Amino acid sequence: MADSSSNLKSDAVFAQMKQHLSTDAGKQLSSKIGLVYQIHIAPKKLGFDEVVYTVDLKKGQVTKGPYEGGKPDASFSFKDEDFVKVALGKMNPQIAFMRGAMKVKGSLSAAQKFTPDIFPKPSKM
Repeated sequence: MADSSSNLKSDAVFAQMKQHLSTDAGKQLSSKIGLVYQIHIAPKKLGFDEVVYTVDLKKGQVTKGPYEGGKPDASFSFKDEDFVKVALGKMNPQIAFMRGAMKVKGSLSAAQKFTPDIFPKPSKM
């Protein structure tokens, strides 16, 4: 059994996102979008051993675990590596969706606002 402190590549992305949302640019994003997303990250196969994150763009917060305040506006499911590709701008979210690399539940109009702007620009290595 895998322990719940996952070793997902996505964890680093969410940590950066958390920092990004605390900046002025991040706060502007939150006020512009004002939606709540729940993101399920699967280590290998969608639907299995998923780790859930909540990206709350009403409050500008990123938390581990399901959304506590009712229903999220949209939920996404990704495999760990595909989420990282989308976050780094290496895979377009629409293409990920069409290839079945991303599953969406909830409002499609809310889902369409989940754009690469939400992610911090990857810092130069």
